[in-house]
Amino acid sequence: MKPNRQVICFVILLWVCEAASATGRFSVAEEMEVGSFVTNVAETLGLERGELSARGARVLFEDNRHYLQLNLESGDLLLKEKLDREQLCGPEEPCLLSFQILLEKPFQIVRAELRVQDINDHSPVFPNNEMLLNVPENSPSGSLFSLKTAQDLDIGSNSVQDYTISPNSYFHVQTHARGGGRKFAELVLEKTLDREVQPEVTLTLTALDGGSPPRSGTAQIRVLVVDINDNAPIFSQAQYEVQIPENSPIGSLVVTVSATDVDIGSNGQVSYSFFQGSEEIVNTFEINPTLGEIKMRRELDFEAIKSYEVDIEATDGGGLSGKCTVVIQVTDVNDNAPELVISSFTSPIPENSPETVVAVFKIRDQDSGENGHMVCSIEGNVPFFLKPSIDNFYTLLTQSSLDRESRVEYNITITVTDLGIPRLKTECNITVLISDVNDNPPEFTQSAYTFYLQENNIPALHIGTVKASDRDSGTNAKVTYSFQSPKAGDLPLFSYVSINSDNGNLYVLRSLDYEVIQAFRFTVRATDGGTPPLSNQALVQVVVLDKNDNSPFVLYPLQNGTVPCNDLVPRTAEPGYLVTKVVGVDMDSGQNSWLSYQLLKATDLGLFTLWAHNGEIHTARPISDKDAIKQKLLVLVKDNGEPPLSTVASLNVLLVEGFSEPYLQFSDAPKEQVQIDSLTIYLIISLALISFLFLVSIIMFIAIRLWKRKRDATDCSQFDPNNPFPNHLLDVSRTGTLSQNYQYEVCLTSGSGTDEFKFLKPILPRVPPQAT
Repeated sequence: MKPNRQVICFVILLWVCEAASATGRFSVAEEMEVGSFVTNVAETLGLERGELSARGARVLFEDNRHYLQLNLESGDLLLKEKLDREQLCGPEEPCLLSFQILLEKPFQIVRAELRVQDINDHSPVFPNNEMLLNVPENSPSGSLFSLKTAQDLDIGSNSVQDYTISPNSYFHVQTHARGGGRKFAELVLEKTLDREVQPEVTLTLTALDGGSPPRSGTAQIRVLVVDINDNAPIFSQAQYEVQIPENSPIGSLVVTVSATDVDIGSNGQVSYSFFQGSEEIVNTFEINPTLGEIKMRRELDFEAIKSYEVDIEATDGGGLSGKCTVVIQVTDVNDNAPELVISSFTSPIPENSPETVVAVFKIRDQDSGENGHMVCSIEGNVPFFLKPSIDNFYTLLTQSSLDRESRVEYNITITVTDLGIPRLKTECNITVLISDVNDNPPEFTQSAYTFYLQENNIPALHIGTVKASDRDSGTNAKVTYSFQSPKAGDLPLFSYVSINSDNGNLYVLRSLDYEVIQAFRFTVRATDGGTPPLSNQALVQVVVLDKNDNSPFVLYPLQNGTVPCNDLVPRTAEPGYLVTKVVGVDMDSGQNSWLSYQLLKATDLGLFTLWAHNGEIHTARPISDKDAIKQKLLVLVKDNGEPPLSTVASLNVLLVEGFSEPYLQFSDAPKEQVQIDSLTIYLIISLALISFLFLVSIIMFIAIRLWKRKRDATDCSQFDPNNPFPNHLLDVSRTGTLSQNYQYEVCLTSGSGTDEFKFLKPILPRVPPQAT
């Protein structure tokens, strides 16, 4: 939480500092030694000693040069390198170097300017050591002759201020000022020249600057007295003004100057040349001496030089000349793409942290006007936004909380576009990594698992695996598995199943019996390794599958041997007469409980037929007088399991003339000679007992169901079949012995202080009485 509060404070201070930033201007003379004191930034900003270091102060220049260095302890701003004003600014005045003082904690930008003051470190220099001047001998007194100007790289009072000439009787010099404060000299004729007396006059011209002490430069002037040529060339314009784009190709025509001379012959032939052209002009332009066409010799750069002032001289064959000035304005074109300089960058950043500062950067464009206006934007649909600040500074912030699980990193493209024609742009790609926090609980592959297990299993059997995954990474994604602690009174889960905490493997610890327990359930919890840990849970159902381990049980006729059971059949019975029905059940389920019946042995096999699917015994033919009164049948009751299990049932059938006879005695079986009335009484008692047990079972079943619904957590809640698992009642098909469905139910009962599984015996239907 602490880094988040720092980020929020940083953003708030950034907004405040935009309004609080101020501009300072400091001065320093050129050529000062490295380490010279400029100013104390701490005092200027009103900060305490040492506060600059705590706030991470830095000095940033536009061209990434380091002219100054800041002592963070004392707050002194010192020169880091010698400054040459002429190299930095040329003829521009004042010479200002813009820079910013960047305070990171909290964020603040202070604009400042360093003015480099000129010192008189350059002497005036003439473009040529010797100037040749042709003066007609008929030139009147007071005639003016322009002289080439001395160049001085210094500015202001340190530049050329005056011209002097060596003492002579013919000429004196006048100093004039032209636009921009520049001084030029003109030679003034004081008396008429006489070529025959003195054909040449040699003079020394001296240029003086205004420094203290002043510096000077000299050149020789040779004045040649020529014969009369009374017409000098005259330009059609005293000043030409032209504009040319900076991207004009080499050889482009800039302008054509034209001068005329009314003289004839060689005195009327005009040639053109640069007059006192500087090295920059000579290297940039060329002039056709015959046609006066001025063309480009190299490419122009508006950002370096915005205008040129070129003096053109037209000279005739007699040595007379005329002069004009060509002012060439260089127009800006959008030839510089914007630049982007990153001051600070933070990666990775934590997820779930809104409005986090990712980067601080500055944009700039060297073009001017609309070509230098810029628009900064982010490409693509990314959850980041730009916040502008002063001096074209921008901060890149997160727009909302990020989710590492959705995206691990973002490739952000910052585009800076100027408004020129054509528009130029610069793209900067930033890759921001997202660090993980524990914000995702483990997720199971299923909300509920069902595993199947055959009864009579071996202990410690692996029955299945639960699997949970965590979208987080590292320790936050390490999942451990455990059982949810059972409530008081619940099934002692840990004595039946165990789980591997690392991989979620489930094991059954003991052998299970389907006839005791058919299904049970429990809850598995998955917990990650984050801080704080997150968890999730899933419900697990274990279904015990039946094996054919129970033989069929014959409910009727009873086979306990206590009371013989005889079925009576009248001798008048027609074929198909229902004699009796063998009723059998099997404690297994499914096809293991499907019963089939087979007549193994009978006194007369042709007299009776047994239906294999329901155990009904019918007469196969009419009963004759020859048939024995007592017929003994052996019936095989077999289930459908693999391997099948079976039980043999024995029953007696008595062929009687009518049901009114009280009893019949048989000499061959004295123990079975029972009166018919006693047999009927036993049958009625058996049927009544079966019916009574059936009714009691139904009542108990309804009571148990109502009791289960009224309590939320009972002994059977751990194995409640009503939630999301199948019903615990298993249905025996009607193809079995009984015409009704048999139902089985598993429930917990408490005994001897330990929970045990009890099996509820089948609920048997009432057997209908035999037809009379």
